[in-house]
Amino acid sequence: MLLSEYGDHARHPRDRSAERSRQSPIGTLVNTILSQNTNDVNRDRAYARLRERFPTWEGVRDAPEESLVDAIRPAGLGPTKAPRIQGALRRITEERGEIELGFLKEMGLKEARAWLLGIPGVGPKTAAIVLLFALGMPAFPVDTHVHRVTRRLGLIPEKTSREKAHALLEELVPEEIYYSFHLNLIEHGRAVCHARRPECARCILQEECAASR
Repeated sequence: MLLSEYGDHARHPRDRSAERSRQSPIGTLVNTILSQNTNDVNRDRAYARLRERFPTWEGVRDAPEESLVDAIRPAGLGPTKAPRIQGALRRITEERGEIELGFLKEMGLKEARAWLLGIPGVGPKTAAIVLLFALGMPAFPVDTHVHRVTRRLGLIPEKTSREKAHALLEELVPEEIYYSFHLNLIEHGRAVCHARRPECARCILQEECAASR
């Protein structure tokens, strides 16, 4: 039903999003850090300002922190996000000698995920987004919308943390629909299944929803 309502998003992840399609795995990593506690519009404004001021990732890594804070100001929480971004880029440089993540495609999913989670400030959602959207690997990101909708539907237990939800949903959802199902859950969460005052009366999943019974 989500498929009929929101579409199948069938094209490859790296072909779908106009913004992400222009990004390397590093770009996706940075963009995801910027997205924390803000909306897509402000995230994209911050990313565009960042790339305009610092055309190379080495420039971002080595910039004075206050300059980076100013560049990403539209995303908010600059004093937190700027050192997180620079710390991630420095760790990647230390481990690889360059700022690049394409090598992860040569690893298995478990190993690639563990490598990303070893970067300070990178949690399960950020790692899964890089793996799925930038590298085309079968990881299932769980953001606040996915977490809320899947708990209300009864797909995962109500008290499941967002971190634990990643593993549960990767077992439950077929790999071939990770991408489309992830995006459809987000769209449904934004359009209908709001955190406050969900519009259950017009929800196409009402009959299947554990929370509405």
